Amino acid sequence: MSLVLGCSFLSAIQLEAASDPSQLSRVIKGPAEWVNPLIDTVKSRWIFFSSACRPFGMVNLSPDTNPKGDWHAGYIYTTPTISCFSHIHAWQLAGLPVMPVTGDVNGQVGMDGYKSDFSHEDEVVHPGYHKVVLKRYGITVELTSTERVGFHRYHFPPGEKERVIIDTAFTLMECNMIASEGQPTADGAGVDGSFTMSPTIRRPKPLTVYYAIRFNRPFTTFGGWKDKNLLPANPAKVSGPKAGMFVDFAPSADPLLMKVAISYTSQEGALRNLAAELPAWDFDSIVRQSTEAWNNTLGRIEVGGGTDAEKVKFYTDLWHALLGRRIISDVDFKYPDNTGPTARIREVTPSADGTRFPHYNFDALWGAQWSLDILWPLAWPEIMDGFCQTMVDMYRDGGMIPRGPTGGNYSFVMIGDTATPLFAAAYSQGIRSWDVKKAYEGLRKNAFPGGIRDHAGYEFGTNATGGGISYYIDRGYVPEGIPGKGMHRDGASMTIEYAYEDWCLSQLATALGKKEDAALFLTRSQSYRNLWNKDVGWLCPRTLDGGWLPGFNPTGKGRAAEGFTEANSAIYTYFTPHDPQGLFGLFGGNAKFIERLNEQFLKAQPSNFTMRKAKECWLDYGNEPSFEMAGWFNLAGAPWLSQQWTRKVHEAALSDITPFGGYAWDDEDQGMMGSLSALMAMGLFSMDGCAAINPSYEITAPLFDRIVIHLNPKYAKGKTFEIITRNNSPANSFIQSARLNGKPWNSFQLPHDAVLNGGVLELDLGPHPNKSWGIAHAQGL
Repeated sequence: MSLVLGCSFLSAIQLEAASDPSQLSRVIKGPAEWVNPLIDTVKSRWIFFSSACRPFGMVNLSPDTNPKGDWHAGYIYTTPTISCFSHIHAWQLAGLPVMPVTGDVNGQVGMDGYKSDFSHEDEVVHPGYHKVVLKRYGITVELTSTERVGFHRYHFPPGEKERVIIDTAFTLMECNMIASEGQPTADGAGVDGSFTMSPTIRRPKPLTVYYAIRFNRPFTTFGGWKDKNLLPANPAKVSGPKAGMFVDFAPSADPLLMKVAISYTSQEGALRNLAAELPAWDFDSIVRQSTEAWNNTLGRIEVGGGTDAEKVKFYTDLWHALLGRRIISDVDFKYPDNTGPTARIREVTPSADGTRFPHYNFDALWGAQWSLDILWPLAWPEIMDGFCQTMVDMYRDGGMIPRGPTGGNYSFVMIGDTATPLFAAAYSQGIRSWDVKKAYEGLRKNAFPGGIRDHAGYEFGTNATGGGISYYIDRGYVPEGIPGKGMHRDGASMTIEYAYEDWCLSQLATALGKKEDAALFLTRSQSYRNLWNKDVGWLCPRTLDGGWLPGFNPTGKGRAAEGFTEANSAIYTYFTPHDPQGLFGLFGGNAKFIERLNEQFLKAQPSNFTMRKAKECWLDYGNEPSFEMAGWFNLAGAPWLSQQWTRKVHEAALSDITPFGGYAWDDEDQGMMGSLSALMAMGLFSMDGCAAINPSYEITAPLFDRIVIHLNPKYAKGKTFEIITRNNSPANSFIQSARLNGKPWNSFQLPHDAVLNGGVLELDLGPHPNKSWGIAHAQGL
């Protein structure tokens, strides 16, 4: 099959409008047209689905069928009604719902009173565009956007009074709107205002969003309500925590267009965003530009061969990896800072070469060492740079590098110090526009009392203890039952993750010439050994008195085993990629290690390698702690088993392209599951998260005949790196031989420098293992 060419495609809209349909079969699809945004939407989370959105867009405009809640919220495929179209679907952020209606339907009755049924049969969804028909009203709705401005086009039935409800005070996701206001513009064709989200259990402080709404023609009436009571017609302003607005238009044969710009800094910021990004009214042009933006971004990685279903899943995976985390800075780089006692407006700090990156809002980087930290640097290193810059700026602002900022707040989501692996990986891969000195200062602070490791999940305040870092330093492990008020106070998981993070910090310290720190953190990285219980042969939780937690079971009670965060000992025992030889030794050698881990895969296979329907959880590719488990066979000396199980896991847990599956059974975690799935499809992984001083990838069999990675010239010497497979098929998942730039390559490891320099890796595949290929380079032999 031909290669999917990047950066020069016809958009879906152009294809539909082509004058000669007989020629369409000759057009090669662009990456954006392979994306299926509806995959796994039967169980969407609020942050999962965004259709009319640019990469990392501040505006993430889409229909909401389930407007309340975090999980099973937002757009749910099986819900037959649409409640609104809202503009923010971000980590602990939501807001600005609107709804076009006909007649005198009023917003004060609530969304249940004005929601509409719809059908998937006349729904069109692709990256940057969503079209749906509201059956109740006969209104065709089209949505698109720039980065910071949503763009709506409404086709009303002929002769009907046109009304748009702006329900700014309605509770979305888990955010109550504790304040809202709006007022018409002087020309009667717009509404300016703001709304303030209440704190949530994950975002400790309120956050205000400013908006500027503009229509392509003046409205005849500006109305509103407060406390479910309609206000007199054409009020000068509508405000209150239980208030909302509507605007009426005279019937027209022309579509009604609406622009909605937002800002997290000021009303002026929203207006600047609007003026900079969407000054005109050409809706179709913005759809084309959005498609082009996605094609250019996704086109950094091209694939050829494979099935159509594999291409759909692959590019949908990449789309998720570039979608879920959000820009919250304006076009002038101003962003909200809520790290201190009062909210402040800051401006992104330029890098040494003058580059300024957007400021991002994102969920935890928990598990990113086996997903985003590997994928982003391959094709989008500038994104990694920008996330590092965001976290350094937050350290300047609030004195701590975060592990999941939301609305300028520290959220203390999950556990550990997940920024450290990302910074170490960025530095080792030559991504260094951020202030390295300042970043190291903050990362080192996080590794001691007073840093982020003091905080358990969502443990706010200055006297946090639930992270147990003092115990870790004093004892070499975090026991169960320590004081603290946060979630995930799981001592075994914290100990194991701190050990890996200490190793990452030691690698960065070594690279920076900080020998004493490097030695200190390398020694601390062995702390996981303090949980090894030789009597049972697993890493086990310990109690405050130093003993073993009673009633130990390696598979625990499903995912929530005591002492472990969303996993158990059968999974977390393998969370030590920084010391493979040490772990092999604890198991009694490589052979015993391979035998036991292979047995776990065999036991997990009937439940598709996830927790779902599993009687015993031996591994769980529906959640981050298991992501690396198939890669262990490479390091242990059996690379053919990594090849085998990577293919099987991807097929069973991550290959579904329907709305009813696609990402095992967990939520997709803002691109983490998508990144892992894409890496499996490419046949590349990194057990240590590319955090080593000289990083490398581990090779398995790709799904495609050809993969071309277009390298960013700012970060790489070469132009492209290609992976070519021969004899590729579903049955041929084992590497028989390999060549790198035409020369025999007998290692399962591929140095990162070889990728950056550009070149070609050729893999010959077959149906049976070649147990002599790659084995000489396995660690521990």
